Amino acid sequence: MRNILFILFLSFGLTSFSQELNCSVVVNAQQTGSENLTIFKTLEKQLTEFVNNTKWTNRTFAPQERINCSMVISITNYSGEAFQGTIQVQSSRPVYGSSYSTPLYNVNDKDFTFRYLEFQNLIFNPTQFESNLVSAVAFHIYMVLALDADSFSKNGGDVYLKQAQAIVNYSQQENYKGWKLEDGLQSRFALIDNIVSPTFKEYRDVMYSYHREGLDVMSENAKQAKEKIAASLKPFEAMNSRRPNSFLLRTFFDAKSDEIEQIFSDGPSVNIASFQETLQKVAPTYASKWRNIKF
Repeated sequence: MRNILFILFLSFGLTSFSQELNCSVVVNAQQTGSENLTIFKTLEKQLTEFVNNTKWTNRTFAPQERINCSMVISITNYSGEAFQGTIQVQSSRPVYGSSYSTPLYNVNDKDFTFRYLEFQNLIFNPTQFESNLVSAVAFHIYMVLALDADSFSKNGGDVYLKQAQAIVNYSQQENYKGWKLEDGLQSRFALIDNIVSPTFKEYRDVMYSYHREGLDVMSENAKQAKEKIAASLKPFEAMNSRRPNSFLLRTFFDAKSDEIEQIFSDGPSVNIASFQETLQKVAPTYASKWRNIKF
């Protein structure tokens, strides 16, 4: 009996304290010509532990609920403690009733500079700037959390978007690019500013209807799911008419173009004439993929 109670206690403890992310972190320093330096391996190890072991929310995640994501940091230049490069962040979530995982977030952040001293502590403070390395990584984590939550419930990511905004607000006081209005249309500032703006109000509704009302019913009724997915993207036309070729639309289709092509090139036939017209309007750069849609 004592052994059973111990096992139950251990299982409960592991579930209660499981963090939110199952994140693969890679630091690629090949472009520097010094990729074998121990500092890059140390950075990769520390970031892996930081991302996966930090408690980012007040929710309790069971191990199987952890969000799968990846971060690839490509260092292009460094001098002493100063590093310059990019960070590519991707995430996915499982589709109900299947073994398939659908991509949610796919952003290549090119304004990524930071200072790092080997073995320095990486600590996230939700209300205060600690370092640009921590701020940039934490910002993307909260975007991953927000879009994952939005895909399961309408506006479910509100609390995470507010934290992402807080990170932008206190980080823009520092002398790093990516946090301010003047840093361009594909910055961290632009990403969070767009996603909470009424100008792009349809974006989060699409995230919910595409995933929860479309993909998640695919195992039960594939034809109905395809029709719902096609209908879910229609609101993007209104968004695109207000702001053509927006950063948000590009991030959505960077993540989803392959998936959409595959969904509508197989399985039960649905009327997609209007859907193809929508795709050509809102994502013309993927025209070659849309032409492959046969049903």
